[in-house]
Amino acid sequence: MSNIFSIGFYTLENLFDHRTISANKDHDYTSKGYYAWSESRYNRKIENLSNVISEIGTSRSEIPPIILGVCEVENETCLEDLVNSAALKPYGYGYIFKQSPDLRGINVALLYQKKYFDPLAFKSYSIEKIQDKTRDILAINGKLLGQTVHMIVNHWPSRTDGIQKTNIKREEAAKLLQSILSDVYEQDKKAQVIVLGDFNDDPDSKSVQSILTKGHTNLMESFQKNNIGSVKFKGKWKAFDQIILNSNLLDSNWFQFLSTHVFCKPYLTQKTGRYKGSPKRTFIGNYHLGGYSDHYPVFIYFQG
Repeated sequence: MSNIFSIGFYTLENLFDHRTISANKDHDYTSKGYYAWSESRYNRKIENLSNVISEIGTSRSEIPPIILGVCEVENETCLEDLVNSAALKPYGYGYIFKQSPDLRGINVALLYQKKYFDPLAFKSYSIEKIQDKTRDILAINGKLLGQTVHMIVNHWPSRTDGIQKTNIKREEAAKLLQSILSDVYEQDKKAQVIVLGDFNDDPDSKSVQSILTKGHTNLMESFQKNNIGSVKFKGKWKAFDQIILNSNLLDSNWFQFLSTHVFCKPYLTQKTGRYKGSPKRTFIGNYHLGGYSDHYPVFIYFQG
């Protein structure tokens, strides 16, 4: 087998199951809710997402991502159904998940191929200093191809209420991420780190720039400069989905970074209507389009 692998991140766009009503605000995703969410619609969503994940990175690697950070997932049921789907089950994916206090009921998680990653410990961190409850930041450490690596999965507060009004929320998320990184380096100055997430900010935003210290490299900076993105926000491409590596990993002798990509196959793109040219989403309003996500996945290739 080739020793070229991929690591990625994918915003799953409101992956709610059809079976339960949680304490969170998922009532829209019920049979009588706004989206008339049903077993058949849920199963189609699982099938669509799993098919996408199974193809990410396979133009150069013989397998899909050995690590995939995800966000906007409701619960473990969704993750169980995803990793046990026909498209993904052959790869032996496990997952790491912790329910967060997010008001929308969505969370982050880490998918990993058990053959290549052995998780050792994880911790979920809540962003305490903002009024609205939001998703936690998930930190995991484990053995990736036999080497100890720390992975931190993010989904920072959105811009829905306006950029200026919500900037403070993402800056608080950035402060928490800085604190997590400081703790990692305090324990091990040579720690190898991968930060993944939907930051809802650009690579050159103040919030994201604040964590690019101590030798961290944002692999999506070139995307922003070249007007390449994973999501359209107010009609413009944005590189909100990002992968950041530290110099300890980039300079190691077992990990060779090769390239960065947006996975944007033609079938993932809306062909007509208001959102023509954008990622093909699950709903437009409450009309069931039956697509995939309002974000494209992003991923990197590396040689291990």
